[in-house]
Amino acid sequence: MTEREIEKKLAELDRLLNDPDVRMDPHKVWSLLAEISGRALPGPVAPAAR
Repeated sequence: MTEREIEKKLAELDRLLNDPDVRMDPHKVWSLLAEISGRALPGPVAPAAR
């Protein structure tokens, strides 16, 4: 990912988190964070067995 692509994704993340006119979309936030960090977004995690 280029520096420009990272900056674009960070700007979108900032807008999602800080713009009161934008509806919060947790999946989009986590997807952007996964892309920025270079990792695939994991699937659902099963609760730990007791």
